[in-house]
Amino acid sequence: MDSPRTDRHKLEKTLAGELGAPIFGVRASIRLLDEGATVPFIARYRKEHTGNMSDTQLRELKERLEYLRDLEQRRHKILELLAQRGVLEESLQASVLAARTKNELESLYAPYKIARRTRAQCALEAGLEPLVDDLLEVPLAEAEQIAQAYVRPSRTEEPEDTAVPDAKTALEGARAILEEYALYDHELMEQLRERLWSHGVISSRVLPAHREHDSKFSDYFHFSEPLRKIPSHRVLALMRAEKEGVVELRIEIAQTPEFLKQSGESDLAKLRASSERNEQERYTYESAIAFALGIPVQVLNTVSDEDRVLGWLASTVRSTWKNRILPRLATQIRARLREHAEKSAIDVFSSNLRDLLLAAPAGERAVLALDPGLRTGVKVAALSALGEVLDTTVIYPHAPKKQWAESLNTLTELVKEHHLELVSIGNGTASRDTDKLASELLSTLKNEGISVQKVTVSEAGASVYSASALASEELPELDVSLRGAVSIGRRLQDPLAELVKVDPQSIGVGQYQHDISAHALRRSLDATVEDCVNRVGVWVNSASVELLSHVAGLNRALAQNIVNYRQEHGAFKNRQELLNVSGIGPKTFEQAAGFIRIRGGDEPLDVSAVHPESYGLARRLLQDAGVLAGEVIPSSVRKKMELQKYLDEGFGTQTLNDILDELEKPGRDPRPTFRTVHFTEGVETIHDVKVGMILGGTVSNVAGFGAFVDIGVHQDGLIHVSQMSTSYVQDPHHIVRSGDIVQVRVTHVDTNRGRIALSLLLEDEPSIAKKNARRRQRRA
Repeated sequence: MDSPRTDRHKLEKTLAGELGAPIFGVRASIRLLDEGATVPFIARYRKEHTGNMSDTQLRELKERLEYLRDLEQRRHKILELLAQRGVLEESLQASVLAARTKNELESLYAPYKIARRTRAQCALEAGLEPLVDDLLEVPLAEAEQIAQAYVRPSRTEEPEDTAVPDAKTALEGARAILEEYALYDHELMEQLRERLWSHGVISSRVLPAHREHDSKFSDYFHFSEPLRKIPSHRVLALMRAEKEGVVELRIEIAQTPEFLKQSGESDLAKLRASSERNEQERYTYESAIAFALGIPVQVLNTVSDEDRVLGWLASTVRSTWKNRILPRLATQIRARLREHAEKSAIDVFSSNLRDLLLAAPAGERAVLALDPGLRTGVKVAALSALGEVLDTTVIYPHAPKKQWAESLNTLTELVKEHHLELVSIGNGTASRDTDKLASELLSTLKNEGISVQKVTVSEAGASVYSASALASEELPELDVSLRGAVSIGRRLQDPLAELVKVDPQSIGVGQYQHDISAHALRRSLDATVEDCVNRVGVWVNSASVELLSHVAGLNRALAQNIVNYRQEHGAFKNRQELLNVSGIGPKTFEQAAGFIRIRGGDEPLDVSAVHPESYGLARRLLQDAGVLAGEVIPSSVRKKMELQKYLDEGFGTQTLNDILDELEKPGRDPRPTFRTVHFTEGVETIHDVKVGMILGGTVSNVAGFGAFVDIGVHQDGLIHVSQMSTSYVQDPHHIVRSGDIVQVRVTHVDTNRGRIALSLLLEDEPSIAKKNARRRQRRA
């Protein structure tokens, strides 16, 4: 067994290899995490220690560190249990020590778990192990004749299940012993498992009750794909279809002739070739089992006539593979598929959430927020530039009341009275109808010399927020329906500050979120929110409790204490004042201070991301640049500064450059510039969408197979990954991100299934092919 120091070094080396990070950085990051430092703090303020690892790398390191530590703890426990049971052979120990995942580890341990008495255990206790040796030695003899010597009645002092009343029972016991030998042979099981993973397929067949029904799972009614190639989103779709009782799912060694027949294949040569491949694959697995059990492989070429030992051995190998090993391997491979698919789904969900939270804010601009509705009316909220509620009302421009003119007058008066600059329209029911009303409003205001912009905003999660306890605290005087309008307006002003109030799983940027581990998803999404909040920073004198609770080092209780202190003592004047808040000590202050921003306080550096521990260096840089605190260092002056002389103060090049970036642009927002999308007039429902149309839209969700785009018809269209570029696209996130504004071409519309296929390639494929051909000719 390795020493703790060796274990630690192996852990550091493993993580460094996985992350592509320097081992000194991994070692320092582990030490900082163990000391209680947060990922945002380490990523921002300890770059020299970590080798400039990003927050994404540090998150992965933290997650993998916990996983690998749990793995080691479980590995040592399993080795201890195996040793206690006297089964820890050298080869088994080597396999346990080499296991890289929890699934591998549990697969090795599974045969040795104490459970109910197996048939093999009963047979061993009945003294049938010598029968196995006899059968292996005389393959041409009569099987029952050899087994007859082991027939014996039950004895009163022994369990009834150890009785051997006849030769048939003896042979069944011998077969059970051989089957268990194979199951306990971890090298054999590993060999077969990896072959099945590399060469096997996952198949689905529709169950009879759903055969005639149209279903969202119809793509999987008759489906097969190699295990090593199937993408994660398809795995989760198949498992959901199985869970809902629509299809039967199987792990198979190869695509079967029956599958090809059901697919409409009638070419006898192809069907024959498929049958031969299946037979060859099965023979490969059975040969490996026979060899491991000491059975001559040649017996597999005989028929399974169990009268002779030769046939009995062949039948035993085949039943061991079909009835014992294949089902166990299938279960393990399904677990492996699910584990990979869940991780991929969580990564996609987190990536989409990050893009949404870091979307461009409209900033401090007064907003007219519209939450569309038909019968219940359009809920309206007028918000100040700081998000304060100035006025609310409900209008009824649509059926059944159709108060169009009155609604238009109401909105016009609100814009004029409160000097509103933007119109925020929720993208739910009646969104396009309400967009028409907003267009007429803008036209009316333009004639009067008033310029206003309209923007369609995702209202996902707005209803969840409206009914929450947090909304009741923030907007106690408003009806639940009007709170949704306020949320729609505020998420236009600052998406991050508003969306942190909503459960990330309600925002609608993930796929198959109900099919994956809730705990793992919650953990990843919480980490994503924390990273986004700290990347942008928080204005402590206006931030909500919910926003403050995501600052590095803080929690909801401390965030509430900060807000209580602010209400009692007035606005914070500097970061040091945070130490007066109940529960915030030096360690918490160290983690949180750099992400807290204070505008208009008595310390000009508090508006920046410069950490208080670096204020001395920052002031010296300002002084040497010839500017006062609170002023910026011009880029022309920065270029002339000799930075080398500052490196001896305990600060490295990365930290020094970060400080200079902040002094050049104090309090800069890392989010992109605010832009708006314009939906095509007259395209309001899926029935208005026609093939060939070029439409504007907003990317609402990105998955492994493509991206969904809101084109303003209440049904997002899908850009399949193959329609994103003329060249190969490994990851759709490399092409588009959630929140991107794009132009798309409609390639297919299925109104019955509510599906719209889109392409980023604005010319059709023949045109693109011609252009590529012309380029090739020019190069030639």
